[in-house]
Amino acid sequence: MKNTFAKMFTVYALAGVLGFALSACDDSSSAGGDGGETSTKSSNSNSSGNGAKSSNSSVGKEDCSALLEGNTGWSWDVPKECRFNPDIDYGSMTDERDGNVYRTVKIGDQVWMAENLNYDPGQGGLGEDKYDWSWCYDNKAKNCEVAGRLYTWAAAIDSVKLANDIEKPCVCGFYKECHNIEPVQGICPKGWHLPSRSEWDTLFIVVYGASTAGYELKALSGWNGKGNGDDSFGFTAIPSGIRTFSQRFDHVGHYAYFWSSTDADGSSAYGIYLIDYDRSRYEKRFGKDGGYSIRCVKDSD
Repeated sequence: MKNTFAKMFTVYALAGVLGFALSACDDSSSAGGDGGETSTKSSNSNSSGNGAKSSNSSVGKEDCSALLEGNTGWSWDVPKECRFNPDIDYGSMTDERDGNVYRTVKIGDQVWMAENLNYDPGQGGLGEDKYDWSWCYDNKAKNCEVAGRLYTWAAAIDSVKLANDIEKPCVCGFYKECHNIEPVQGICPKGWHLPSRSEWDTLFIVVYGASTAGYELKALSGWNGKGNGDDSFGFTAIPSGIRTFSQRFDHVGHYAYFWSSTDADGSSAYGIYLIDYDRSRYEKRFGKDGGYSIRCVKDSD
């Protein structure tokens, strides 16, 4: 039965610029998958504490001080551990798919990843129709260890899994509207899901009110100009930039963009972004073929 659905939704990758932007609802590969999570607390330590994979986990407070001294903007040479707020008592979660460890933080009644997702779903499509739907900034693997990956919306919602659902198949992605799919796990680990538009709004209201939450969500360092925040809730948003629909990497140091699971129309879905020169947060429709960051939120108990 599953193969029948897969054939029904076969869509070939578009050539050129749109090649990487297809929904991939028909592919036999799935962006997401099962993963596990732990709830061990991290007392502002710079190590993962459980032996699982965590990049630059040996960086200490003294090393971070030296790396950040005189650094007034974004630098790929500063590891992600140096961006966390030392005054926040973070939790941790392990993604069983690849062993990556993520810091987590509770804000209000929600539990969020305190760093960007860095799960590699591989390519979409088959054979000559393969295409990319997630990237490291500038196509450098080391940059993913610092800022996570950038994903299309199809990858973010795991359109393959949705299309191949036996009971309720749903074709989603570029030029494919798909509503009433929330909550959707998407590419997030098991027990976590891609936040909806309303879940982002809940976060903003808890933090500081719906229109002025940017300053409280931004990391203490890494933002160009005078764009650093106070990271008072430990969300630690970094300006990880984007991959544009024209296949160009841009805005690192200046913008942080995050997907939601909420569809807007055939070519766009809702997301939120923060800017270096502004304390506010903004919502807009992102083109589904662009590459943006992902923060996962924990499923309700």
